[in-house]
Amino acid sequence: MAKRFSTIAVIGLGTTGSVLASMVARSGRRVIAVDTDASALDLAGARLTDTGRGTVDLTRSADITSADLVIEAVPERMTTKCEVLRHAHHACAPGTVFATTTTGLAVTDIAFGAGRPSRTVGLHLFPQGPMDRATAVEVVSTPLTDGSVLTDVQALLRGLGQVPVSVPDRAGFVGGALTMAYLNDAATMYAQRYASRDGIDTAMRLGCGLPRGPLAHLDAIGLDVARDTLDALYERTGDRRFLPAPVLTHMVAAGLLGQKAGRGFYDYGAPDDDGAPDTGDELPTARPVRRIGVVGSGTMATGIAEVCARAGYPTTLVARSEVRAKEALATVENSLNRAVQRGRLTPEQLTSSMESLTGVTGLEAVAGCDLVVEAVVEDIDVKRTVFRELDAGCGEQTVLATSTSSLPVIECAMATGRPEAVVGMHFFNPAPVMKLVEVVRTALTSRETLGVAHATATALGKRAVGCPDRSGFIVNALLFPYLNSAVALLDEGILTAEDIDTVMALGQGYPMGPLQLLDVIGLDVSVAILRTLHSTFREPCLLPSRPLEQLVAAGHLGRKRGKGLRNHER
Repeated sequence: MAKRFSTIAVIGLGTTGSVLASMVARSGRRVIAVDTDASALDLAGARLTDTGRGTVDLTRSADITSADLVIEAVPERMTTKCEVLRHAHHACAPGTVFATTTTGLAVTDIAFGAGRPSRTVGLHLFPQGPMDRATAVEVVSTPLTDGSVLTDVQALLRGLGQVPVSVPDRAGFVGGALTMAYLNDAATMYAQRYASRDGIDTAMRLGCGLPRGPLAHLDAIGLDVARDTLDALYERTGDRRFLPAPVLTHMVAAGLLGQKAGRGFYDYGAPDDDGAPDTGDELPTARPVRRIGVVGSGTMATGIAEVCARAGYPTTLVARSEVRAKEALATVENSLNRAVQRGRLTPEQLTSSMESLTGVTGLEAVAGCDLVVEAVVEDIDVKRTVFRELDAGCGEQTVLATSTSSLPVIECAMATGRPEAVVGMHFFNPAPVMKLVEVVRTALTSRETLGVAHATATALGKRAVGCPDRSGFIVNALLFPYLNSAVALLDEGILTAEDIDTVMALGQGYPMGPLQLLDVIGLDVSVAILRTLHSTFREPCLLPSRPLEQLVAAGHLGRKRGKGLRNHER
């Protein structure tokens, strides 16, 4: 039977330490909570108000000799962590187990520095995760960790209502490696003024369903903690994605550490600074859009057409053939029927929406539309052909939009004689459900055109986030390096797809793990996006990982084919 740790010492009462102390105390155990900083003790005391049946002894210099388990949660510095655990090694009984909460440092080095490598493990928690339900905790073993120690620690975590995931001592483990690179990329994007703070955070929340945007996430971690963790990961790996963004170093030097300091990327003393809409430069009053055209009959085209019709716009969908046009209308009607069955739409609204939608085969049918959204196959030559024909057939005031997710909008614009009237409107799949639209401006897009795109997206019930015309825009530029890195982790052969997905879904509260998400997107689509990103940025992390290329070559494209990174056949 696994050992029950009855007295647990937690040394360091920052965010992670306080979460651990509270979790352990609520399980009925005794906690010795130690911090040399009086203000940290006071703050921890305020946090630890609901401890259930357990007890918490808050002290600056506690006697930890009675502890069965010592957890250090001090700052991310090797010398500090080793010093704390070396002191505990001399104070505690030989059987006492040690745990370090590092993200960026080697657990093996800390274990040897502590003096008891066989009885030391790593505990990588996600204190900013969904603590109102079970979360994943990475349990990190060293080559010398005693198997009984792992068993005992995993049993403890299960008893605390957590989901332990056993991982090896590799740089950043799973959660740290994937999360910190993504957060650092977002900080770099912000510092480059490519997109605003609210634009980045809103895009990732609404475009990916994340519980918070990356800049708000950095504030929650603490910018000093994030910088130190990135520093440690960069020192271990040499991977430039872990080289801390200069903006982090600058903000730390200025004392802008995030939530704990009251200011970081957000000002937590300002009641209205909570991710309000990203207005950017004020746009001119938009010309009214009375009719909308949608070119295409695939998933995105039918989804966009449904959104437009449901919003009351007379909408014309142009397909390649009469058969495809009829199939597209049937797809929309089926989707609306499902919405009625779920109580999200009334039968009268279904009828009205279908009356607003027309399916045709010729582009001349959209000549009188005020806005035409192209949503054909993701092939730049095909798109340029469509834009040439739209330019020739549509009125001078018609705004032309492409729904591309990764191709250059400017190439579509330059196929026309009106590049100032061309804009990107990147809807997310499924379009009737997802609330985000990335409005992409080229160097030639007029402010009047942007005004039409933003106003129309809002009228469709979407949140418009603006960004310039660069591969991946906001969401894909941040999302796909993260997804590709997850596949590279899998390719190392030391972790299962289930473990990787569990860590990110349960640990961070993401809607699904990265490998699940790739299967949903489609591995062929993902490889195409990564190739486009790599051709622009030439970063090694954007080269499609070997398993992605191999699976696509084998026809295993994800959920749509029944097999991908996971098996979806029933």
